[in-house]
Amino acid sequence: MTAPNFIALKNDLTPFSLKELKGKVVVISVMPSIDTPVCELQTIRFNREASEHGGINVVTISVDLPFALGKFCANKGIDSAVTISDHKDLDFGMKYGFVLEELRLLSRGIIVIDKDGVVKHVEYVQEVGNHPDYDKAIEIAKKLV
Repeated sequence: MTAPNFIALKNDLTPFSLKELKGKVVVISVMPSIDTPVCELQTIRFNREASEHGGINVVTISVDLPFALGKFCANKGIDSAVTISDHKDLDFGMKYGFVLEELRLLSRGIIVIDKDGVVKHVEYVQEVGNHPDYDKAIEIAKKLV
């Protein structure tokens, strides 16, 4: 399946489009809120993976406000992964099936997209308090680089 394009907000409130990463291997790390321990660890882990594996572009998305994501990144040294907010329209969440409608949050998961824009791996974590399979997603992404 071709990865649907979506629009979300960068930390500086400018629009982010998946099209910006056309031709690149992308790991989308999906989480409910940066203010939870699992989400914090997930963001830190994928930032580290992005810095260690230069050909992998990590996009972390939640419905947190862009200001909160920016503050978190500044405080935790998140500089390799891009953090974006889906709070405005839930465009990503609706197109990829991650919306927890009763809470207006995104569930936890991972998507890996190859250089041709094809989705190669999707993980929907059943319990939002559980970690995704980081190693599996990174291994798949490394093979695509």
